[in-house]
Amino acid sequence: EVQLVESGGGLVQPGGSLRLSCAASGFSFSTSAMSWVRQAPGKGLEWLSSINRDDITNYADSVKGRFTISRDNAKKTLYLHMTRLKPDDTAVYYCAKGWGVYYTPPASQGTQVTVSS
Repeated sequence: EVQLVESGGGLVQPGGSLRLSCAASGFSFSTSAMSWVRQAPGKGLEWLSSINRDDITNYADSVKGRFTISRDNAKKTLYLHMTRLKPDDTAVYYCAKGWGVYYTPPASQGTQVTVSS
């Protein structure tokens, strides 16, 4: 059974940073493309970033230059390092299997990120 568990969210001031983690199990993590997506209040899912098995990455324009995706295959963990956070980044963040907009819709709980002063 595929399991993805996100953590690391919280309340942060504008301009601050956070690192999200996603612990994966139940599938071959090291050979899977992985993505981060988010859902802001009242909005649909928004794809943010992907990383493939060769560590090639891709980013949405809204986060390019501010967010960095990475992975640790030995720990079966996906990361999202977020910097220069804005109030518009407030959302529930999810990790998902897949590349780009072809990610598998997340079934996990996600982790809440709130950017506010």
